[in-house]
Amino acid sequence: MTKAIEAHELRKTFGGEVLALDGVSFAVEEGTIFGLLGPNGAGKTTAVRILTTILAPDAGRGFVLGYDVVTQAEHVRSVIGLAGQYAAVDENLTGRENLTMIGRLNHLERAVVTKRAIELLDQFGLTDAGDRPLKTYSGGMRRRLDVAAALVARPKVLFLDEPTTGLDPQSRVDVWAMIDHLVGEGTSVLLTTQYLEEADTLAHRIAVVDHGHVIAEGTPAQLKADLGATVLDVGLASSDLARRAAAVLDSVGAKSPTVVGNMVELPVDDGPRVAMEVLRLLDQQSLVPTTFRIREPSLDDVFLALTGKRTETDDDEAADGQSDGKRRGRRAPAAVATTSDGGSR
Repeated sequence: MTKAIEAHELRKTFGGEVLALDGVSFAVEEGTIFGLLGPNGAGKTTAVRILTTILAPDAGRGFVLGYDVVTQAEHVRSVIGLAGQYAAVDENLTGRENLTMIGRLNHLERAVVTKRAIELLDQFGLTDAGDRPLKTYSGGMRRRLDVAAALVARPKVLFLDEPTTGLDPQSRVDVWAMIDHLVGEGTSVLLTTQYLEEADTLAHRIAVVDHGHVIAEGTPAQLKADLGATVLDVGLASSDLARRAAAVLDSVGAKSPTVVGNMVELPVDDGPRVAMEVLRLLDQQSLVPTTFRIREPSLDDVFLALTGKRTETDDDEAADGQSDGKRRGRRAPAAVATTSDGGSR
């Protein structure tokens, strides 16, 4: 059975110095959402650019619906949609004109394009602003239009690189609903995101990337289960006290504790029993918690345990772009509008 997306040992360096991908491999089943997670500079955006034919890999191979992303790039572009991290629409055109332009670039009939533009403006809450130039749009409105533009041609495979960056909570939920609806109709989605709630809500499988490697892969439930049954959050009065407490508790939990500011986070297999031991050990060292909580593990805990970092609001597009730009004189394009003959804008 043909996979929607396949990455086999992808490698990519910039300027001969920065290793962005170092043998990344994963596969996306048709009709599913695959989440690609990782800290800034991990290589997520580089992988997306290779799989959408914007960049060529130094080594390894990529396939979309069986088409090789290097030797059959035109075929790949005919079946994909891409919304990059930054809005790739024309601010001098209206929202409707932008969607119409994308449709015409995809060689859709004018009547089909007109109908599709109306549908997407409505679905993304932009009907009232559809005939206003984009320069009058807010950042969130531009982002919604950019995602809408990736859907004009009803692509079989959709790449969403940080799709809800800059959106308010309700707009994010609306985009999630749209993605879920598309997958219900058979579209396959590769999603990169810094919002772990987003990945937990949408993704059927997740790969965590760090320093150009896939360091973990599985369903959200599997990744959280591997961390431990529960997490103890122990708050202390200062970061120094938190580090002291972590040293005391190092041998207690299923994993070593992590210190984040004044908080010690400790994955454990038997929360209530271990909680009593934790309090006893802290009391012996005259360490008094300011807060104490037992909770279920989250993807944020998985991310932190695997990478040693929290997710950040800045995306790795900025890091990749800086690395690329300093060595190549420009930043690689954030998005393409695909055409049936392989062209792009």
